[in-house]
Amino acid sequence: MSGNPHVVVCGAGVIGLCCAYSLRQRGFAVTVVERNPADRDGCSFGNAGMIVPSHFVPLAAPGMVALGLKWMLNPRSPFYIRPRLSAELIGWGLRFMQACNAGHVARAAPLLRDLNFASRERYVQLAATLPDDFGLVPRGLLMLCRDEETLVHEAAFAARARDLGVPAEVCSAARAAELDPGVRMSIAGAIYFPRDAHLSPSRFVTALTRALVAAGVDFRWQTEITGWRTEGRRIIAAQTPAGDLSADEFVLAGGAWSPGMVRPLRLRLPMQAGKGYSLTLTRPRQLPELCSIFSEARVAVTPMGSTLRIGGTMEIVGLDESIQRNRVEGIIAAVPHYFPEFKPADFRDAPVWRGLRPCAPDGLPYVGRFAAYDNLTAATAHAMMGLSLAPITGQLVGEIIAGEPPSHSIGQLSPDRYA
Repeated sequence: MSGNPHVVVCGAGVIGLCCAYSLRQRGFAVTVVERNPADRDGCSFGNAGMIVPSHFVPLAAPGMVALGLKWMLNPRSPFYIRPRLSAELIGWGLRFMQACNAGHVARAAPLLRDLNFASRERYVQLAATLPDDFGLVPRGLLMLCRDEETLVHEAAFAARARDLGVPAEVCSAARAAELDPGVRMSIAGAIYFPRDAHLSPSRFVTALTRALVAAGVDFRWQTEITGWRTEGRRIIAAQTPAGDLSADEFVLAGGAWSPGMVRPLRLRLPMQAGKGYSLTLTRPRQLPELCSIFSEARVAVTPMGSTLRIGGTMEIVGLDESIQRNRVEGIIAAVPHYFPEFKPADFRDAPVWRGLRPCAPDGLPYVGRFAAYDNLTAATAHAMMGLSLAPITGQLVGEIIAGEPPSHSIGQLSPDRYA
């Protein structure tokens, strides 16, 4: 490309911001379009803030269908699909079941491992580059197991991780206490993943937004994309209530709203929104030093400065942002089982955050150009790994649009794989 080509990034979540950062570094003029105001509180803000090379198994994995059906019977369980007459949901569910096999995991695991490791490197670079600190703590993650049976299962997973080059240590309860002396635990043992990390997602989004504004990126807040103008195989402009936005290239980074954004282009992007919740204690009884996951309960716990965030659930309910209190109560009830110093009453005044994670049927993101349009690139559907994979996604999008060879093989991430 010659001159100073213009890219419109559709979405100002952590994925869209990382795409904008990478594109601006390459000299593109960048406009970021966001349907929410600047003081938004979406999926990129209230999540657990984990960077997870340990999470190399996609959501669609063997046993997930049976486990999901079992959890459906428990109103406080970490997984729920609201039954509804929806062709999109039925299609997504059928594709999800087809993807829940060992072959899919074997193909996806090395890619997810590599992408997460590369993203972790980028976070370390960003921590040294951005003027605002975002609380990066690259000291690892503990997978806490209440039961011996779970510990045996997780130990087998740890062996598999080591075979893939992901360091993992099986720990006794005493060893886990040595690694994280900031909190008393009631566990049979733990798996320690030393290459994992955590940060404050809201501080990171704020730091990146400030850096982009300083670099001359144009933000259009409260601007919803309602349609497109096209000529042949190219998009000419994104249509908004404030007028058309013309550009040379477009990046789809709309999270759970992405399928609706490209529907006027007759593009199919199978996706369901997976709602998650979190609560943040401003004055916790104890403050762990490491982030952790309660294995049996599927609850994530992350220290963020002097605060402690606890979150979880995967609730497939469409674009419904209402709060289901029974799911929140399930998260709260799990905490004292692992951290016995904590009480349910500690959460009485903690506000509940909720966010919609964009989930593809096979648990892999959509990253790459659409075949039908020469200048539309997808960067969406990262499910629970949006924050973890954001910097490497931004790098890949920058490479694609600049015409550089992608630093990772992304054929599995094609947005046309269900076309």
